[in-house]
Amino acid sequence: MSKLRRSMLFLPGANAAMLSTAFIYRPDSIMFDLEDAVSLREKDSARVLVFHALQHPMYRDIEKVVRINPLNTPFGLQDLEAVVRAGADVVRLPKTDTPEDIYELEAHIERIEKACGREVGSTRTMAAIESAIGVINAVAIARCSPRLIGIALAAFDYVMDMQTERGDGTELFYARCAVLHAARAAGIDAFDVVWPDINDEAGFLKEVDLVRKLGFNGKSLINPRQIELLHNAYAPTQEEVDYAHRVIRAAQEGERKGLGVISLNGKMIDGPIINHAQVVINRAQASGVRR
Repeated sequence: MSKLRRSMLFLPGANAAMLSTAFIYRPDSIMFDLEDAVSLREKDSARVLVFHALQHPMYRDIEKVVRINPLNTPFGLQDLEAVVRAGADVVRLPKTDTPEDIYELEAHIERIEKACGREVGSTRTMAAIESAIGVINAVAIARCSPRLIGIALAAFDYVMDMQTERGDGTELFYARCAVLHAARAAGIDAFDVVWPDINDEAGFLKEVDLVRKLGFNGKSLINPRQIELLHNAYAPTQEEVDYAHRVIRAAQEGERKGLGVISLNGKMIDGPIINHAQVVINRAQASGVRR
């Protein structure tokens, strides 16, 4: 079963209280943020807090992602040294515009892994696309490294770069499609933007429904209240689960009999349909059935 990454909860790196308790919310991934959520005067203390949080035993079974500061700032390399040594599963690079940005990041990661005795290649990466040039280069970025587990669209900087603002989603449609197609072409995950209004539950669910139907693996979140809503929206219906089980049984029976063509209720069952059925079953096992 592939790793489910429906929910990626942002945690401000300087918030000690949240860092010490956020594991109770059980998102698929925790995103420790050392960049935008941390003021300049708190950068060093946040780095220390995240260093220790990454080693907290209660986070052992949750994927730990860290958004570092850009490498061209005074904080980026210090962040990277700390979080790789502390055992971060994934490093998220903000403002990724070209494959060269990832090459630079991963050269430093490999150096640090060797220096601290960590297995080379065990630290994975994620590219955050936040500009027009990043969107244009999305395919090249997504395919540039075996360490990449996914690419994420970040809305605020992107809409600023496009000289527009957040609205009904029209302003993000091209970027979403470009990032999603790039991820699928590379065989990695795609993550949608944060929904900024935590009190607008209806708006959040409408956007989740859109990105789920587009094909995004999941969404970045800024409030724990959004986790259960998101997981339920990504859960399949009972009808979908029942059909998926019928597909898998038909495929297994066809394989047992050595059939070249498999059919179910008069419809041909091929590889993509079987794979999708397994995805549905995996989601049901993780999320239950949609309520």
